[in-house]
Amino acid sequence: MSQPPRLPTGGRIRRDRPLGFSFNGRDYEGFEGDTLASALLANGVSLVARSFKYHRPRGIVGSGSEEPNAFMQIGTGVATLASQVATQVELYEGLQARSVNSWPSVEFDLFSVLGLAARFLPPGFYYKTFMWPRGMWKVYERLIRSTAGLGVAPPGPDPDRYESFNTHCDVLIAGGGPAGLAAALSAGRSGARVILADEQPEFGGHLLGNRATIDGAPAMSWVSATLDELRAMDEVRLLPRSSVFGHYEHNWLGILERRGDHLPVASRASRGPRERRWRVRAKQVVNATGAFERPLVFPNNDRPGVMLASAVSTYLNRFAVSPGSRTLLFTNNDSAYQTALDLAAAGCTLAAVVDVRATVDGDLPQRVRDHGIDVLAGYAIVNVHGRTRVRGVELMPLSGDARRLVGEAWSLKCDLIATSGGWNPALHLHAQSGGRPRWDDARACFVPVTSVQAERSVGACNGSFSLRACLTEGQTEGAAAAAAAGFGGGGPAADPPVTEE
Repeated sequence: MSQPPRLPTGGRIRRDRPLGFSFNGRDYEGFEGDTLASALLANGVSLVARSFKYHRPRGIVGSGSEEPNAFMQIGTGVATLASQVATQVELYEGLQARSVNSWPSVEFDLFSVLGLAARFLPPGFYYKTFMWPRGMWKVYERLIRSTAGLGVAPPGPDPDRYESFNTHCDVLIAGGGPAGLAAALSAGRSGARVILADEQPEFGGHLLGNRATIDGAPAMSWVSATLDELRAMDEVRLLPRSSVFGHYEHNWLGILERRGDHLPVASRASRGPRERRWRVRAKQVVNATGAFERPLVFPNNDRPGVMLASAVSTYLNRFAVSPGSRTLLFTNNDSAYQTALDLAAAGCTLAAVVDVRATVDGDLPQRVRDHGIDVLAGYAIVNVHGRTRVRGVELMPLSGDARRLVGEAWSLKCDLIATSGGWNPALHLHAQSGGRPRWDDARACFVPVTSVQAERSVGACNGSFSLRACLTEGQTEGAAAAAAAGFGGGGPAADPPVTEE
């Protein structure tokens, strides 16, 4: 099956293991290692959903749990699952997915006519509109219920099995990216009982989707060596496909391990429970939950083909998929320029980099210019052309203080807009444990401050966004957590790995 967006080489997919699946009744093909989202993009599918209220066209925006649009109904019959995020659904043979909140189809949704009356349907309009006359409430109720919701419940009893485990550990680490792996290695070497949980099927975090190097070799080589050492430690437990969903009193944490969601329905029963809930009492907790990239706001920025810059890099490097044939990068910070370099390395066409800042310098922007890529400093997107897919943009220059538009608009053709508005640390577990965030002007985000319980944050969720800082903090704080639990002397076991930054 032809997949024009699929790059001929690269990625972490298994090209020797093709997998057939269907989406909205049409058959497609992906590979082992794909998510449903990456497989759809590889097959040129950009329209995957409709907005909840006005039923506007929606496409894939992110590459992980931050995805706001691609909610799917997976499977059929009593085994069906509602509201599954396509970026977190692992592809398997025979997977059946369909769009929700669209009728009769996601391409032709009759309810999209509501968008024409948007000015008459403000937030909360239904609280007054459907109160009179009282005798019509039964009609209103059926109408509202038929249009609400993001999926359907299974028609019968759940055929799968579930189980719960109770356990204790000295150090629990939430997040298996570079900071979490470094923390687990330091804590494990001390002899502490360690649990390392990560929501993805592979450990590595953002290293799975970029071209970073550690100690002069590809970063994933360091990840593999680290995992080999951790697996050899009797007191270390690795939990992939596991989300730490809550941090409660006295360092009691909940973990949901998805053990069967990546398997075909017919083989789940023989493979044990589909999900396992871990109830963990930890002496020390290390949060290494990373950060979420912020989107930029502009008219029609909800069109299919508008994605986060980091997601574009992930699809290129991890899944060997180019989400567009001509990309425009729109940013207000330097980190997005790495996506431009990733696009250039993959041989993809980059229309330009549009930066709202009047002055753009630094190493990454200069490397982009060295590739012959246009950098339009002091510009902003003022409109997006295309309805069910980006076809182009309108740009206008900004004033020196970036507070108003000046000059005339002009158009630029593209079919993919990669946006980056900076980064927000993932503070949810720190907040659930009782800690409060503090706004940091220099980093333009909230960062964790004093801990209430025995927990600490490292890496990007601590506002440290460089790879070197993630590894250093993870190694240092992992050893400190083990020492606080009664193991080791509190110092890192070795010098942090060397990175190129």
